[in-house]
Amino acid sequence: MPEVNRHFEDRVHGVDFVLAYYSKDQQDDRTKKRKIFEANLIREGLQLEYDKTQDIHFVKIHSPKEVLYRYAEVLKIKLPMKRIPGQSQIYEEDNESSDSKVSSCWKLFQPIQNTASILPCKQKRIYAEFQMKYEQLFDCDQPDFFDAGTRIFIINFILERQHFVEGEETPNNLGIEKLLNDKVYASAYALHDKSNRELLVREWSDLANWKHFQPLDEIKEYFGAKVAIYYAWLGFYTRMLIPLSIFGILFFLYGFITWHSDPISKEICNTNKTTLMCPQCDRNCDYWELSKICKTSKINYLLDNNMTVVFAFFVSMWAVINLELWKRYSADIIHRWGLTGYTQDVEHPRPQYLQKLRNNVKFSKKLEKQDPESVFEPEVPFWSIKFLPSFTSYSIVVLSICVSLMAVFAMVIYRMAQKASRSVLGDENSTTYKVMTLPITASIIYFVAISILHHAYSFLARILTNLEYCRTQTEYDESLTIKIYVFQFVNYYSSLFYVAFLKGKFVGYPMKYNRIFGFRQEECAPGGCLMELCLQLVVIMVGKQLVYAIIEVSLPYLMRILNKCLKNVTNIRRNSQMQSVKSNQWTEDYYLQPWAPRMLFAEYLEIALINNIFEIRTDAMKMLKFIRRPVAQRAKDIGVWFSIMMIVTKIAVATSAVIIAYSTNLIPKMVYRLTTHDDTLKGYLNFTLAYFNTKDFLIPPVLGDSKYGEVTTCRYTEFRNPPDDTHPYKRPMVYWKIFMARLAFIVIYQNVIGIIQTVIAWAIPDVSAKLVKRIKRENFLLREYIIEYEKRQVMMEQAEGIADLLEVLQDDSDT
Repeated sequence: MPEVNRHFEDRVHGVDFVLAYYSKDQQDDRTKKRKIFEANLIREGLQLEYDKTQDIHFVKIHSPKEVLYRYAEVLKIKLPMKRIPGQSQIYEEDNESSDSKVSSCWKLFQPIQNTASILPCKQKRIYAEFQMKYEQLFDCDQPDFFDAGTRIFIINFILERQHFVEGEETPNNLGIEKLLNDKVYASAYALHDKSNRELLVREWSDLANWKHFQPLDEIKEYFGAKVAIYYAWLGFYTRMLIPLSIFGILFFLYGFITWHSDPISKEICNTNKTTLMCPQCDRNCDYWELSKICKTSKINYLLDNNMTVVFAFFVSMWAVINLELWKRYSADIIHRWGLTGYTQDVEHPRPQYLQKLRNNVKFSKKLEKQDPESVFEPEVPFWSIKFLPSFTSYSIVVLSICVSLMAVFAMVIYRMAQKASRSVLGDENSTTYKVMTLPITASIIYFVAISILHHAYSFLARILTNLEYCRTQTEYDESLTIKIYVFQFVNYYSSLFYVAFLKGKFVGYPMKYNRIFGFRQEECAPGGCLMELCLQLVVIMVGKQLVYAIIEVSLPYLMRILNKCLKNVTNIRRNSQMQSVKSNQWTEDYYLQPWAPRMLFAEYLEIALINNIFEIRTDAMKMLKFIRRPVAQRAKDIGVWFSIMMIVTKIAVATSAVIIAYSTNLIPKMVYRLTTHDDTLKGYLNFTLAYFNTKDFLIPPVLGDSKYGEVTTCRYTEFRNPPDDTHPYKRPMVYWKIFMARLAFIVIYQNVIGIIQTVIAWAIPDVSAKLVKRIKRENFLLREYIIEYEKRQVMMEQAEGIADLLEVLQDDSDT
């Protein structure tokens, strides 16, 4: 393969960043802005070189060490120190303690390790915030002292804060983002590095490495900590899903093993024509045999059996353990990357935030009295300034959520109307139609609807977030993430909440059905809606994963092919001199898909075991081959996503309690055993079915004669008195016992799980004792080292002063 150039013409200075614009774009205003902007970059100390040999003109940017030193101090970037006396002893003791504890377990992971000769373990270092006065203490001579991610981060910081209008230096004419929006430049991007990229492609993104650990240190150096922490989380989460998946498989195996011992499904299958159920629509519907749901009841047993509560308990414990262990794991890798103690306080304000302050009438008056070159960032009051944009933004979010709920409601009406009109999809009395056809078709239609709403709302969310006063980029990203996630949560899962908590709960009874727009509400099959709930979950989750996976893999590839085709057409039209341009990295990367900061948002939503195994490698290949190199960003954790997952864990416990109480047979079975002392559950099916006298139908459901002859009574799934009772069709006492037992179960389950989760969170420290000890010892060594250095500097200055004084005295004596 020909060499891909990513250097200046002198072959010494590497290209860190590139600005590109069209050669035909010679508008005076844009040309002037480019010249002023590039002159300001040179004034900052950056070195620029131009490539005007193609239709796209490129501005190559190189950052000298002097600039990197200056901005590393400004941005409070932690960089590796030279080896400090006593440092080796800390790490030797750590290794000894680790080896003594996990040496036997470590051998189990040898087959999945990366090759040490190709990706050796990084040397442990002590990091400190860079200061020019302590330059001699830092390991500046090492070639990776400033890794590529740090260089790109610093250059991007400079680009975001340079003006492009002379004499009118305001936030309205500030930064590369504004220039890109005004099409002064076509694009601005960092360059891929051929050697490092090929190493990561071979050792990381190749699907053959699915069983290997990820080279997180190399990913951090190439893409920055924010991207690396995502892949660290994805890998950790995938490993944590393995025990959960094994337990889930065992749960299903238990259902299969005990399949034929379920007395409820046995009784349903053996009823033959002895148990007739009431019609499920108001017109032209016949009675139907309970035995028709024989197969459905057996499948439902796989999900609703004695192990259901045990599995729910295990999942609840797993959720909190997963988050607590992640905090320990992330603390270790963050410290290894020199980001311990990093907070938003060291982040500089976004140029867009400063622009909003400048455009605000209240603050603009204060600015008139200030030096234009001064850094203006006043304290912005919440109620008088921030409240109205935030209130407006989140009000529209609530309105959008209501639109999403209306889509769910419309789908419910669709299902009701389908049943009422005897859909052409099949016989509505058939099990296939009631359990499979109608739910699946409704789920597919709903999935299309929520996908459209998702893309429309994602566009709206960015506009709403731009209205707010988000000071830092982290605040902006978190505000945007919360808006989109809340909407996505409602958008994707509201239909599941309907099936779990509303469907079949307020239907009424044959003589008095509760109706919506004249339609009867949907009923659950005997045994509950749990199977349909799982079915909808599979359709929505698998459908979403599949669609997004196809888009993620195919779209960047197709865009790359399209851009290459356009490039080839352009080359054909150019003369021979233009065709002889040597292969270079800035031209190749220009035709890649631009990186968008929100690309990681969708990735955090797609977390399932089998998906994750391939997601890690496919995402890696996409970022390395099809997308421009992102600007590296610092991060100490996964940000607002951790808080979101904590909240989702709490919601999951509450929903599990309600689903177990109302969508499974656990509580009715318990009440039946206690009231009848029948542990065999042979009469449980009859216990859950109420009687109805067909003469009490207000609207005869069967037009003409029934195929079952003259039917005097039918059954329906409810707890109500029989028609010959003194209080016909009223709630019996057993119903209220079940109702109180369900409420008691929800309260007890939530509190027990909550207490255990709190104990687990308390028992697992966020940072391991070993790491805490190491940090304390490193900080102690660092402080002592700096104190000794300052003492030596003072002594040297005093010695130099005494020498100068003696020299002056000698000169005076000679005179």
